[in-house]
Amino acid sequence: MSKIQQKIKDFQTKFSGTPAKLIAVSKTHPPEAIKEAYDAGQRAFGENKVQEMVAKAELLPEDIEWHMIGHLQRNKVKYIAPFVYLIHSVDSFKLLREIDKAGGKAGRRLGCLLQVHIAEEETKFGFDRDELFAMMDDPEFISFENIEIKGLM
Repeated sequence: MSKIQQKIKDFQTKFSGTPAKLIAVSKTHPPEAIKEAYDAGQRAFGENKVQEMVAKAELLPEDIEWHMIGHLQRNKVKYIAPFVYLIHSVDSFKLLREIDKAGGKAGRRLGCLLQVHIAEEETKFGFDRDELFAMMDDPEFISFENIEIKGLM
């Protein structure tokens, strides 16, 4: 049994019977390593770059749950909309509009986590409290048909 397979087995054993779900961060790892984890039963993988996610998705099994865990630019949403399982880093209303639009073109509802900025660092992304509440009160937000808000990040 490889090191990857052993780690996955250990996680599955430790958290068996709980709602915990392992999202294996596969960024920078080659498709062969991801396939090894997949063969050990892992199905959810996180990538932080659109180009890497798209390239790997083309080479790996279709039932993988791809999670976009990095900052997402609006102009790149269309590339992942056909297959992404969950976008963890929705940090603006403009990005949410683009995700809704791309989801419509792909014929899918896209799962999203709204990124809330609670750090004091100015370099971090996300909604502040007022932006988040203003967006939720906006009629446009309620009209989105191709997104599903799964929670906050």
